[in-house]
Amino acid sequence: MIQSIRDYLLLNKHQKRFSQEKITKLQLKSLKQVISYAKRNSLFYAEKFQNLPYKSLEDIKKLPTINKESMMDNFSSLNTCGIDKDDVLAYAIKKEIEKDYLGYYQDRYVVGLSSGTSGNKGIYITPKKMTKRLPAVFLARSGLSIFDLPMRILFCLRVFSQGFNDINAPFIKLNYLSTMTNPSLIIEAMNEKKVNILMAPPSLIRFLVPLKADLKIKLKKIVTYAEVLTIEDKKLFEDTFQTKVIEIYQASEGQMASACKHGKLHINEDLVFVELYDENHQEIKKPHVVGHQMIITNLINYAQPLIRYEMNDMIVLDEPCSCGSNFRTIERIIGRRDDLLYFYNSNHEKKYVFPDLFARWIITESDLIREFQVHQTQVGHLLISIDTPEDFPTQILESRIHDELKKIDLNAEIAIQIKKIELPKDKNKFKRFITETL
Repeated sequence: MIQSIRDYLLLNKHQKRFSQEKITKLQLKSLKQVISYAKRNSLFYAEKFQNLPYKSLEDIKKLPTINKESMMDNFSSLNTCGIDKDDVLAYAIKKEIEKDYLGYYQDRYVVGLSSGTSGNKGIYITPKKMTKRLPAVFLARSGLSIFDLPMRILFCLRVFSQGFNDINAPFIKLNYLSTMTNPSLIIEAMNEKKVNILMAPPSLIRFLVPLKADLKIKLKKIVTYAEVLTIEDKKLFEDTFQTKVIEIYQASEGQMASACKHGKLHINEDLVFVELYDENHQEIKKPHVVGHQMIITNLINYAQPLIRYEMNDMIVLDEPCSCGSNFRTIERIIGRRDDLLYFYNSNHEKKYVFPDLFARWIITESDLIREFQVHQTQVGHLLISIDTPEDFPTQILESRIHDELKKIDLNAEIAIQIKKIELPKDKNKFKRFITETL
């Protein structure tokens, strides 16, 4: 308990009181420590960083990067715990098949198995001693506050894990349901357990909106994660459930960003070191510029060091927040680079459209569009599935999209079909955009 209080106070101090100078100093110290540890205890990093300096941030930004593929190819020599990739992968797959997500590997590590949106498996290990400190991290960086205590949380996840189970603490009760649970049963569980905090992906919450009348309890907050929260969805959820909706930016690779008291997403500068680069690979240091490349270093997980790890996410920084924190803010999470849609302009030049913009065109066209999915197999050709009443006039949406594309000198062949869209029956994320390699 004492350690948890210390962690909570320290995390709050970093976020609320640290100047930019102190943040930079803390990051450099943390980076040097994790790199030094990795070089001593990981054969992979010892060879990769051999004779390369890392005394300054400029040095560190020149170190070679890794990605999910190279991480998995070299997992056994990359981790610092002597864990064999085949053994831990077999353990994780067995847990998945048996739907038994609790317990520690070798009684020492929480193991996460991520299929990712690309379908490539990823293994992520976290020391038990770190997950035992999760309640403080959760309270400080979940977008919730001590004023929300006691918390009776319903966590809707694709799969549960020991790491999430370790969040349970006095005054924090975590209940879990699979995202594949029937929405009416989720409402029943919320009523039965008197849930006051709902944490779920936006795609699931949309299925709960029509059932609001059956909800007998009052939610303090809704926290979304795992998927991009659009402006339209946020307003819909707040209007429907009459509560504050906040977003956290969490990935298998680390807890990227958390909401402050004003609901603004701040990068967790003391947990991850985030580098952002534009489409010309120039580092982004000002707001409102699209980050086409995101490189992160996890500053706290020494068991599986992720140093200059290439993410596939695209984000845009915002102006400093009025809450007073010097942690960088995120204006919006655009999505993944492989979610970009491609079209030809009038000069037959290939151009892209961001997924969040395309989603807005669809969502704002009609309240009858419950969900949608865009499938692109070649440049300028789209198959759009929409979950609407059968008599919905699809030509209205088709015309809207053509008009929006025409405004930016783009053309497309569009087919729209009405179909019932359900969440994936496996542990994969729901993908609104499915694009082939173009």
